[in-house]
Amino acid sequence: MKIEGKKRIWQDYQKEIADDSYFYVRSCVRQNFFPASEKIFLKILKEELFKDIYENASHTTCSGIGYHSDVVPFETTMTIIARQFALMTEAGYENFVSSCITSFGLYSEVLETWNHFPEVEDRIREHLLKATGRQFNKPKNLAHASDVIYKFRKEIGERGKFRLINCKSGKPLKGVEHIGCHYSKMFPSKGIGGAEYPYVLVGMIEEWGGEVIDYPERRHCCGFGFRQYLVKANRGYSIACSKKKFESMEPYHPDFILTNCPGCPMFLDRWQYAISEMEGKTYGPDGQGIPVLTYEELAGLILGYNPWDLGLQVHQVPVEPLLDKMGIPYNPETKFLGKNGEDLGRPEAPSFLHFYPETK
Repeated sequence: MKIEGKKRIWQDYQKEIADDSYFYVRSCVRQNFFPASEKIFLKILKEELFKDIYENASHTTCSGIGYHSDVVPFETTMTIIARQFALMTEAGYENFVSSCITSFGLYSEVLETWNHFPEVEDRIREHLLKATGRQFNKPKNLAHASDVIYKFRKEIGERGKFRLINCKSGKPLKGVEHIGCHYSKMFPSKGIGGAEYPYVLVGMIEEWGGEVIDYPERRHCCGFGFRQYLVKANRGYSIACSKKKFESMEPYHPDFILTNCPGCPMFLDRWQYAISEMEGKTYGPDGQGIPVLTYEELAGLILGYNPWDLGLQVHQVPVEPLLDKMGIPYNPETKFLGKNGEDLGRPEAPSFLHFYPETK
């Protein structure tokens, strides 16, 4: 294929991301998995980039997990999402930013449905008006929060205190990027780079000095898949999906895994612990795992935020090996202290996975 043709095709998989004035909706599960990520996103947007970003405490789940698990009907889900758009409209915003990949995919699905079937949109507007007395405008711009960090990746890098460079060797650190399935697999044009070559996380890693690893199972699901985990009998399939990815990336010796979905970092982090307990197997050197980060956590490290303020102590796979490679200082004695300095207690050390601080 001629290079001009490649550029034209690539252009089709770029997207417009608003510059400012964002209506932000949180995930219903991320705050339980990695509690500081969304707070850090707001801090970066407000205090580092000086952007106008607003969230409404009255927003609810999009019902995506229930919808994709065949519990919540699509008609109900669309009405719930219409209410989210009504909150945005009432607040005077037009640019909608979602923290959750599943929500982002569902918002895209609903807007596409209304675009092709306007009579459905009319019916949902009637449902919402009868149920809540609210009306709404559709977003002029829909983005995932990782899109926003990607958009301002250069500004974050310029303000940053650290880079994805091994401070001892001077070589780029090797990163695995894992894209949530609902980001662009359903609607490739809605994600930066499409379904096969999404660039949203790649762009961050490369801009901040790292090297992206390509490996055979790069686009394989993490194993969440809702039915694969919500039904207890299916969880063996869930952990098998993650194990397939770990075994595929292991020969390339990655220094970290970067994700943009609520479920993916949780499973890629927790399943490493589970596999180590089940099989005595770890995927990093000397009993270490491969640290798993959200894009907000990585951006926070680049900007020089305290690792424990980023919530990195709640990860099952310790992040200290990555911090050491980046030259990021941290105090092991404060790892398990609460916000007011109280001792939260030291978790029980894993049987095989290396634990920090060292057990005395």
